[in-house]
This record gives sequence, structure tokens and C-alpha cells, in this order.
Amino acid sequence: MSEPLLSVLFITYNHERYLRQSLDSVLMQETDFDFEIVVGEDCSTDSTREILKEYKSRYPDIIRLLFRERNLGRPTLNVYMTAKQCRGKYIATLEGDDFWTDKHKLQKAVDHLESNPECSGCANPALLVGEDGEELSDKSPLKLYSWPEKVYTLTDYRADDIWPGQTASIVTRNFWKDGRFDYTVIYRAHDFIDDAWILLFALLHGPMYRFDEPMSAWRYVARPSGENWNSVNMKRDRYIQEAYFHVAQMYWLEQYRGIDRRERERAWYDFKLGTSVFVKHPSKESRELFVTVLRYDLLHVLCRLPKPGLTIHTGGWKPDGIPEETEL
Repeated sequence: MSEPLLSVLFITYNHERYLRQSLDSVLMQETDFDFEIVVGEDCSTDSTREILKEYKSRYPDIIRLLFRERNLGRPTLNVYMTAKQCRGKYIATLEGDDFWTDKHKLQKAVDHLESNPECSGCANPALLVGEDGEELSDKSPLKLYSWPEKVYTLTDYRADDIWPGQTASIVTRNFWKDGRFDYTVIYRAHDFIDDAWILLFALLHGPMYRFDEPMSAWRYVARPSGENWNSVNMKRDRYIQEAYFHVAQMYWLEQYRGIDRRERERAWYDFKLGTSVFVKHPSKESRELFVTVLRYDLLHVLCRLPKPGLTIHTGGWKPDGIPEETEL
């Protein structure tokens, strides 16, 4: 296979039940260009690796397997490490429990991006499906991904909590190696949230285009015993997670774009949120959050005192280098 025009950034961990459908939805793509599937497999404990090896034997020129020597404990680091190995001019993102529903999805995205160099990426509406792939009647989780216009900009992203598409719908230019920004923040700032960072990175390079038709499916499963994104996320303190993430994002973005009215409004919201959490639920964790929003949001952003030296990470985690991986 020649150098691929597009790389599929494929993240998986314990997805044995859904993995075949997800991979097949990529392999069914009809394109007039070569693409590769770069799989970041985070040391699964089920049969995920065996399934991947089977597909690799069938499609050795398309599939590249990056097997982690140990579980990273931080899905965002898996995303970063896998993205850095993608060779294509464009990158499409997909996790092992989601899938694509349109065999021309990649062709449509690349055609648009080739014809519109000012665009940083494309997105599309998604179907919401359950554990067995059935479409769910409750569409409320899709509200976050319901941007109504054809074009989506950084201003839109900073002004409203509505996005142009879910992770499995996004195709962007491969910005990961251009050196314009410090992309390591994706794993330094949070162990779990990556889609918001990928969207922000892309928008710093230009607007995104939104197709009208659904071309991907988001598998929404949320149960206490589950290991997928939604199941794990439901066990976390959403308010603390949200406040820390906003601080990390604003702190990082400030060095590239400065502080404007939108940032000050967000800072006031996060300061009130962090203070309320600490007052109502005092603990070591909520106290650390309060100190963070006090130092950054109130004293720096709102009172315009010098920028404090904050370590942008949550839970006391600090990376000690990139772990080893094996490519098959």
C-alpha cells in the first residue's frame, strides 16, 4: 500500500463484544484513496487482542496494531500516542464500541476537505444506539452534538456547549505533528476527556463543516459494572471533573489566544461552582478544587493578577514519560 491519505485513529480497550462491527464499518469504506487503521490497544483483559490479530492477518497492509506493554491507566494518553503514529494527511477518529453507518463517510469528508483548504475538519450527526446496536428512543444524550449550522468555529465552541458531532463522526486534518501547539495537554490535563481537546485543536486551525446526514453510531451504554466511557464517567463527580477541565483548558488556551469576555464569564461560573462544591461537600478533593479556582479563575482571570503556576492535571497524576509499545 502506498502512503495513506487518511489514518483512522482507532482506540480500544475491552471491546470484544463490539470490535468486529466497529472494524467492519471501517473496512467497508469505499474510497478512491488509501487509508490505514492505526489501533491503540490498551492492554485489554478480554479477547480484544486476539480479534485484532485475526483482522491484522486478513488486512496486513491496512491495519497497524499498537499494543501497549501495560495498561496506561489514562485513555487520553492512549489517544495521544496513537495519534502521533498516524501517517495520513487526514485523521478520522473511532473507538472500538462505536461504528460508522455510511460506506462513503471517509470519501465525503476527504472530498470536502480537499476542496475547502480553510476547513480544519468535518463532522456529522450520529445515531444513538444501545448495547445490541438498536437505536435508542431517548435522544437526550445527543443534545451536546446537535449544532444546527453548516459551519462551526472556535467562537461557537467557546460560546456554547453544543458541538458539531460526536467523536466517531469527526475527520480532521492531521495537526498532531505540526508543532503549532503543545498537544501533550490532552493527557496532562485529564485522564478521560479527549474529544473536547481534539475539537479544540482542530478549531485552532480553522472552522469545521457539518454534514446533514447521520454517518456514524454512538453506542451509549451506562451501567455501574460497565467499562465503556459512559459507564466509567457516571461513577465520577461530574461537577469537580467539569470545573478542573475548564481551568485546564482556559489555562492552556490563554498562552495562544489570551483572555476575552467569554473566558471571564466561564471563570466566574467555575469559581462559583468550585466554591459551592467545597461548601456543600467539604473534603480534601473539593478543597483542592476551591484553591485552584480561587487562584486561577478569581485572582488571575477576573482580578487580573499575574498568572499562577498551576500544574495542569487532575487527581495528582503527573506523567513520567511515554510508556513502551509494540507494533504488529
